[in-house]
Amino acid sequence: MATSVINHHQFLYSNNFHNYRGTESRKLSVRTIRCDGTGENERVIKVKNGNDSLEICRVLNGMWQTSGGWGKIDRDEAVNAMLRYADSGLSTFDMADHYGPAEDLYGIFINRVRRERPPEFLEQIKGLTKWVPPPVKMTSSVVRQSIDVSRKRMDVASLDMLQFHWWDYSNPGYLDALKHLTDLKEEGKIKTVALTNFDTERLQIILENGIPVVSNQVQHSIVDMRPQQKMAELCQHTGVKLITYGTVMGGLLSEKFLDTNLSIPFAGPPLNTPSLQKYKRMVDAWGGWGLFQALLKTLNQVATKHMVSIPTVAVRYILDQPSVAGSMVGVRLGLSEHIQDCKAVFSLTLDEDDFNNIEEVTKKGKDLLRVIGDCGDEYRRA
Repeated sequence: MATSVINHHQFLYSNNFHNYRGTESRKLSVRTIRCDGTGENERVIKVKNGNDSLEICRVLNGMWQTSGGWGKIDRDEAVNAMLRYADSGLSTFDMADHYGPAEDLYGIFINRVRRERPPEFLEQIKGLTKWVPPPVKMTSSVVRQSIDVSRKRMDVASLDMLQFHWWDYSNPGYLDALKHLTDLKEEGKIKTVALTNFDTERLQIILENGIPVVSNQVQHSIVDMRPQQKMAELCQHTGVKLITYGTVMGGLLSEKFLDTNLSIPFAGPPLNTPSLQKYKRMVDAWGGWGLFQALLKTLNQVATKHMVSIPTVAVRYILDQPSVAGSMVGVRLGLSEHIQDCKAVFSLTLDEDDFNNIEEVTKKGKDLLRVIGDCGDEYRRA
């Protein structure tokens, strides 16, 4: 089963979608376009496709940092930290089957919530996970068994969101996998089906096959604006939302790296985590450390003006981009916390001068769509 899974009458976007097809891709304006949110100052937003919908916090707690490389995670301290984030209103947690103990920690955490918080509080908590299988034959039993593992680890009857990743586009098995995931959604084992690191072309194919994905999780920051060049346009036509990661670039977009020179050994903060090393390579591809310092100085001026931090400005800027529903901020549970910076995002409004000043710097950087390719292409290079 490959494209035979198509069910065209389920495709809900035909008019707008086919108006999109054949148009020349163009870079969209990066002016403020608010998503339709609910709750206090856009704290939460609904991602939806047809009858499928899920309310998530617009600042998500990213749990890649529990997988090793950021420091030893103590289970009890980690779960206590998750409760603090949830109590502060940061109620959406993003994880994956391969993020070390992330799903297990969520299972312990959600049971604490069930025991120690009222039912209405439990309803606000959302656990988003990912399935990243090898590109083998995607049979119903393979998909079902894998999803059952996540359900057991997270101790939930139904996954709030399953975000699917596929390594090899030359293998069309991703359509089979998504069809089986849709079947599991109909059975109630998954509430919403979504994607992670799919490019615009494959998102279009998936939607044409009538698969009701609600979002695509992609790398997106002030430095990496690739999602706004192709992906966001398709999303605006179809209603699919973007959930972004790498938005603070592992901590590079912070005061800690302002006025530093990494070319001098031991002169600046160490790049001692996988995320810092990953996003330093992105800086190098974009324009180098000198241009990045100019960006940090501008962001610091904006942050000082609004009495917030650089990471808060960085997240707000991306949340204001077309089709972005939410942005990830990594949590080093029990090791450090950024609750106040994250909460400040909801009350921050960037004005036209802020956007102009930031874009005056970013326009000097290289076009990463040309350098790297579309969303997710960095994971599929030969």
